[in-house]
Amino acid sequence: MANVVDTKLYDILGVSPANELAKEYHPDKNPNAGDKFKEISFAYEVLTNPEKKELYDRYGEQGLREGGGGGPGMDDIFSHIFGGGLFNFMGGQGSRTRNGGRRRGEDMVHPLKVSLEDLYNGKTTKLQLSKNVLCSTCNGQGGKMGSVQKCTACRGRGMRIMMRQLAPGMMQQMTSVCTDCNGEGEVISEKDRCKKCEGKKVVKEVKILEVHVDKGMRHGQKIAFGGEADQAPGVEPGDIVLVLQGKEHETFKREGNDLSMTYKIGLVEALCGFQFMLKHLDGRQIVVKYPAGKVIEPGSVRVVRGEGMPQYRNPFEKGDLYIKFDVQFPENNWISPEKLAELEDMLPSRSEAPIITGDTEEVDLQEYDNSQGSSSGRREAYNDSSDEEGGHHGPGVQCAHQ
Repeated sequence: MANVVDTKLYDILGVSPANELAKEYHPDKNPNAGDKFKEISFAYEVLTNPEKKELYDRYGEQGLREGGGGGPGMDDIFSHIFGGGLFNFMGGQGSRTRNGGRRRGEDMVHPLKVSLEDLYNGKTTKLQLSKNVLCSTCNGQGGKMGSVQKCTACRGRGMRIMMRQLAPGMMQQMTSVCTDCNGEGEVISEKDRCKKCEGKKVVKEVKILEVHVDKGMRHGQKIAFGGEADQAPGVEPGDIVLVLQGKEHETFKREGNDLSMTYKIGLVEALCGFQFMLKHLDGRQIVVKYPAGKVIEPGSVRVVRGEGMPQYRNPFEKGDLYIKFDVQFPENNWISPEKLAELEDMLPSRSEAPIITGDTEEVDLQEYDNSQGSSSGRREAYNDSSDEEGGHHGPGVQCAHQ
């Protein structure tokens, strides 16, 4: 019980066999022990059921409540101990209604890659999957009718429970998979096994699903097909869950219901207006215009209303398209000095030059290559290497003294 979260039920049973405790606190033998008897009966039911015991060990009583509540088993246990059902000696009338719910199987989760065009326009595609289904030849029995027998070694539980005494008054409960039935709780003789499924009760089947990706869906959104996961006897199939995995687009980037992009223009376009053709995600050719005389600054953003992504389940409403402009300036020596003077006359006037007084020095701006780093960085590196203890100017080099 080293990894058991909650030991309350173990404490209720103690180290003595559960039927001895049940007899001690049975209402017929101890009229004042009704509540205690209910606790013992519940603890015994949980700790003798491998599935419930595992759920209790991992999550405690809250896990039992959230995991599906009590199932069949209590009547059988106390009928064996006292010769009558639990409701009989607790004053109940008629037969007890058992919990008819089945254990639910695991979901099958698969990624589904989609482009931004798929999410904008919607898409219907077919997906081929392989899953387990109940064998149609033996109807999921694994063999001939009546040939499936409950494993006597584990009493059909698939698990064996053994008690080992560690010290006086200290017992350890050990659970292991039954080797006689390989944990299935049932055994089928070789001659009676189904030839199609070889006694496994399920066979592989290829399933083709028609997947509808609706307009406006997003990366990470899930599409579920209820009850389409692997089948198993006595188990409610889980769901097949497809998780949309959006691929990056070369032009557009999605941000919620909006789209954004970067567009390069020249200096003359930034100053004198422009128009360009844009192919949208649905194939439409959109002409984007900007009037002359309204300047586009480098890095500025403009918006086209209603040209973003369609809203999920409301595709006629769309977000906006944001365009960031990258202004490309001309290279050096692109214009003659004479033309440059004419251009300056057309452009807004310069700011007034500063008044220079006193001693001054003139310096020139030069081209900077970022890959070469800065001279100050090289100088700091030199200072760091020459600032070691012992007067070293470099690794393993010592100053010579004259």
